[in-house]
Amino acid sequence: MLPESDIDLSGALAFAHHLADLSGAAILPHFRSLLKVEDKGGGAGFDPVTEADQAAELAIRSALADRYPDHAIVGEEFGDRDGNADYRWVIDPIDGTRAFIMGFPLWGTLIGLTYKGAHVLGIMDQPFVKERFWCDAAASYARGPLGETRLKTRACAALHEAIFATTHPDLFVETIDRRGFHNLKQRVRMTRYGGDCYLYAMLAAGHLDVVAEVGLKPHDIAALIPIIERAGGVVTDWTGGPPGSGGRILACGDRQLHAQALQLLAD
Repeated sequence: MLPESDIDLSGALAFAHHLADLSGAAILPHFRSLLKVEDKGGGAGFDPVTEADQAAELAIRSALADRYPDHAIVGEEFGDRDGNADYRWVIDPIDGTRAFIMGFPLWGTLIGLTYKGAHVLGIMDQPFVKERFWCDAAASYARGPLGETRLKTRACAALHEAIFATTHPDLFVETIDRRGFHNLKQRVRMTRYGGDCYLYAMLAAGHLDVVAEVGLKPHDIAALIPIIERAGGVVTDWTGGPPGSGGRILACGDRQLHAQALQLLAD
């Protein structure tokens, strides 16, 4: 149950859709073009950022400053803006920048709103293929070339019947992470790689069953948590705790499956 809020959440959701529209307009002129790519990793591994990432986040931040000047912002490219700690907009302008650089459409803009720590709404927008995934207070939805539909995760209570996905196996660097990854991979029916935020959207839509990743930041997951939960799924960290801070994330479409996967990760 969501906490009582002193803002109109339906109005906030409508505005979040507007933010996604602004972001898409800023991003699309750069997609599949000759991009200037900077490395913000500082020698700790390639961490790309493009002018599209920056333009999209600036567009979102500008609109938020006009509409909700007292709300806090957590953004990937330009850091945090202090404000009313009750309300935090958590933004990843392009989740999947590597795919974006390669011209693959497996990326999306993530816009989430938290209220007193609760994840009250989220949007994942892919403007190139014209798909959008979002939630309101009660349910999750998708809109795309095939129309609009309500999202529902699928029932899959056994790991040996599950489809498992993660962005890349090289993410599992630490010994505990590699062990957990291999435990899952050996037990599921099928494993596929690549997708970033699209993996979580497809889980909410009922097309796969398990997503496990490590090293996530709050802006990588905040918008996706309520979309999955209101589609019937479960998102936690690898200990079963709250996922909002990022780190090691486990998302499942079925609660029984989630319990089994948690046990494997613990082992």
